[in-house]
Order: sequence, then C-alpha cells, then structure tokens
Amino acid sequence: YSNFIDDLRVYVRGGTGGMGYPNLGGEGGRGGDVWFVARERTTLKSIREKYPQKRFVAGTGANSNVKALKGEKGKDCEVHVPLGISVLDDDGKQIGELNAAGERFLAARGGLGGSLATNFLPCKGQRRTVHLDLKLIADIGLVGFPNAGKSSLLSKISHAKPEIANYAFTTIQPELGKIMYADYKQISVADLPGLIEGAHANKGMGHKFLKHVERTKQLLLVVDISGFQLSMKTQFRTAFETILLLTKELELYKEELVTKPALLAINKMDLPCAKDNLDELMTQLENPQDFFHLLEEEIIPENTLEFREVIPISTYTGEGIEELKTCLRKSIDEQAEQVNEEYRKKKLLLLQTSK
Repeated sequence: YSNFIDDLRVYVRGGTGGMGYPNLGGEGGRGGDVWFVARERTTLKSIREKYPQKRFVAGTGANSNVKALKGEKGKDCEVHVPLGISVLDDDGKQIGELNAAGERFLAARGGLGGSLATNFLPCKGQRRTVHLDLKLIADIGLVGFPNAGKSSLLSKISHAKPEIANYAFTTIQPELGKIMYADYKQISVADLPGLIEGAHANKGMGHKFLKHVERTKQLLLVVDISGFQLSMKTQFRTAFETILLLTKELELYKEELVTKPALLAINKMDLPCAKDNLDELMTQLENPQDFFHLLEEEIIPENTLEFREVIPISTYTGEGIEELKTCLRKSIDEQAEQVNEEYRKKKLLLLQTSK
C-alpha cells in the first residue's frame, strides 16, 4: 500500500517581512505566501519524492531603503497538489479543499513588513503543519468484498491493468481506469480495495479505503453470486447478505454514502448453480424486508440501497460486460441531466426573486 500515498504531512511557513526605514518612514515588503494549487497529473508521491524534507517556505520581503522606501513583497511559494485534496490542520479539522484544476488555497500568509505600526520591525510569517488528505475523484466507485472480481471487471471495461489473482487481497491500493465509448465520452472508474466486515470501525484498512468512496458520483457494487467467505475462521455470507453487509459498512462510515445512485453487478455467472442463485437473489432484492427475520440483526442496515440497474455478468466469459457499460453511461448521463436541471431551476428562481 505504501506505493500509493493518500495522506501527506507537510510544514508550511510564510516569509518574514522586510525591515522598515525609521529615518524616512519607509515600509519593508511583506513576506511571501505559501499556496497549494490543484493541478492534474500530480500525485502526493511525486511531492514527497521532489521535496523529501516536506518543508515549504516563502521568500522574505525586501528591506526598505533610500532608493525604494516601499520594499518589494517576498516571493510566493506555490505547491502543486492533486485534485481531490482536503487540507487539514494538526487537530484534524478541515481548513480547505481543492477539487478542480487551478483552485488555490492559502496555506501560510507572509508576515508584515516593518512600518510605523510595528516600530519598523518586521513580523514573522504564519507557520504550521498541515495534512494533505487525498480522496479520489471518479464517476464510478467499485465497491465489494475481496475476490468479488472488481479488478477483473476494471480490466474488462477499461484500459487499466490491475493485478489479478485467485486470493482475497489482490488490490491493496486504489486503481483508476477510464471507460472509453465510441463517441469519445469517457467515464472514470475507481477500483477501491476490498472491504471487510468491520471496515467502518477501521478494521483492515477500512477508513483508508472508505474515504475514497466519498467523492465518487455513483457506486457500483460488485458481488459474487456464489457468496463470500474471507477465511475458514469467518462466517460464509450469501450474495444477499453480502449486499446488506456492504450497505451497512457504507452507512456506518458515513450515512450519506447510501444516498448516492447505485448499480449492482452480480459477478461469476459462469459458475454452476449461478442461474438458480440469481433467481433467489432477485426475489430477495424485490422485497428485502421480508427476509430480514432470517438474518442476524447486526448485518441489517438502517436503509437498503435502491439499485438503478441489476446486471448479471461474468468477467471470465465476458457475459453482460457491454450491457454494464451501457447502463453505467445511461446512469451517469441521467445524473448529469438532473444536476443541470436543478441548476437551471435555481438560476430561474434567482432571476425571479431579483425582479
């Protein structure tokens, strides 16, 4: 997991102001500022490699002198950071975020230059330690227990080449891929590492993985039709129980995650008995509450996910893959249209109230 960095602690310090000139009332230049600037194709790993000390200090303001009574401002320090960054102080409180290319955040302000108000002595710049916390931004987030076939699915629908093997924890870091359509439309998909029961309580690497679901527009749950068992010591879960458990983990981590639009891919339809298992699962999904009395109370979520589409697939034979890509495109387009409609309504309301 160390190859992928989604949290970096850095020290930032604004520049000290320049000295004033008491005899002529000259003012020293202000110290430079430290800015975080969102930029595409940047990673936290590249920042750590380029600046191993993880210290960013802005320039000192110029002193006032006879030739220039007003000293020049110190040089600003700009740090390029990836999109999807939350800036947290040392107490874990969010003080800013950068989601679009070009967005800027003032991390440390430079000190004032010496002037009459400061007895012509310069002030030091702001200094603090901050955390850069990355949450992946993607259209679709793949969510599922280990070995459900998420990595295989990502390799089938996009150009990503994640590691695939027949053991539970193949994916140990988030993987991003892009689905390309004939009309050049692109949809980004994040394969998030397999959750386990108790992920919301940070079991396994729960929080490290769950936080990446927050900024995805929609969820795609990937479930093994034959059920799931992490090890001989853990309980076997049917496909229906798996869906409920995944919903429960999302809900307990952050309640609004289950309000995101969601689709369901039922994988491994090439296995024997898959058809019978699918018929049973579809019956259970029609009225989930009717089957809750057969289950343990702790795996039942407060709210069940309403799936826009349920698509049976097989990453082994390719069954249902094209249909899934079409459904994802349709769902993303519908959501975009809905957002545009809401924006138009707000604009119209503002115009009406201003009149």
